[in-house]
Amino acid sequence: MAAPLFRLVCVPSALDGAPAGWAAEMLLDGDVALLPDASGLAGIDAVAHALGSPAIPVMRSEPTPDRRDATVREHAGSLPLVWLAPQFSDAVRTWAVDRGPMTLLVEVDGELSDDERRRIERFVALLGRQAE
Repeated sequence: MAAPLFRLVCVPSALDGAPAGWAAEMLLDGDVALLPDASGLAGIDAVAHALGSPAIPVMRSEPTPDRRDATVREHAGSLPLVWLAPQFSDAVRTWAVDRGPMTLLVEVDGELSDDERRRIERFVALLGRQAE
């Protein structure tokens, strides 16, 4: 893959329960970085296997939620971002609206629902059409 069209940041559990191949297909033009959660290495390993990848990026840990959010924003850089998390601060919501690249914030605590997966698919498809 050439340079990614977007970045996905999520905890491993957000991708649990997705149909086989869904995450790999969605990430054909994007890249993923995982935020560690209670599943630890087993959750990271499950995502790597689901993506058919021998290695997978993991976001560094931070001492506070504000620092974690700043690290995710730094990682997003100038690319569109899909960020899956249990909740978002007002500062993150403001940043997402004010930044130039498109940003999709999805509040999810556990597995994505079918509706949330379709929402992400539409967002990624729109990015692909814009890149043509």
